[in-house]
Amino acid sequence: MGHINVIGVASGKGGVGKTSISVNLAVSLVRRGHKVMIFDADLGLANAQIAMGCPTEYNLSHVLAGQKSLSEIAVTSQEGVRLIPGASGMQHMASLSIEESAAIVRAFSSMREEIDYLIVDVAAGLSRSVVTFMQAVQRRFIVVKDEPSSIADAYGTIKVLARECALDEIYLIPNMVESQAAGENLYRRLRDVCYKFLGKSVGYLHSVTFDENMINASRAYKSMLEYAPRGNSARDFMGLAQSLETLPPLTRVSGDIQFFVDRMVANRLGS
Repeated sequence: MGHINVIGVASGKGGVGKTSISVNLAVSLVRRGHKVMIFDADLGLANAQIAMGCPTEYNLSHVLAGQKSLSEIAVTSQEGVRLIPGASGMQHMASLSIEESAAIVRAFSSMREEIDYLIVDVAAGLSRSVVTFMQAVQRRFIVVKDEPSSIADAYGTIKVLARECALDEIYLIPNMVESQAAGENLYRRLRDVCYKFLGKSVGYLHSVTFDENMINASRAYKSMLEYAPRGNSARDFMGLAQSLETLPPLTRVSGDIQFFVDRMVANRLGS
């Protein structure tokens, strides 16, 4: 089995387009020839299947109850993205213990699917499960809009992940910005604050510019690449995917739990 790139997508607050980033990045990677899976880890208000127009019969609650395996609940969108659906509107799922979250991460090691990228779309905020999932990925994307509350919440998220959890490989993804230059400026402002107060730098790959088609695409249950393939955000999502491809693979295994940890060990040992 080949190397799997595992990316967590988070945001300090809701409403910044986190799931849209996850879904459209996944579709872009598929169009660039990769096998991609999304784990909808927003366990209380799971909505990736809605954004992908992908009805699901079973979800993660059936796995935790011991009724289904992850492979049995996985579905494939019409654009070729594999999806592990979360559970929506279930209070218990929104407040899983660290042990329950860790059990979900470990369950991925039983999946034998060929995957190039696993995108973990976590809930907004910093619940116990969000922190556990973000510790178990290799790279962390923080989605941010250029507005004070989003910037403050993004900084708070980075502060917890970088300082309290000692995590690196954190990248800022500016969303709904006026231009790539505006996105890069937003990144530099936040990077400088992180470096000044946390002693940590954050990475940057690409920004996603505002596109009025985004709302219509979501209403049509389609990705931007299918709904408005010549639009500026479709171009930006492909640019983000291309930038992601240039990053070197990470094969180190931390002492904590990690998605597909058995494959990480195998790759590190060169088997």
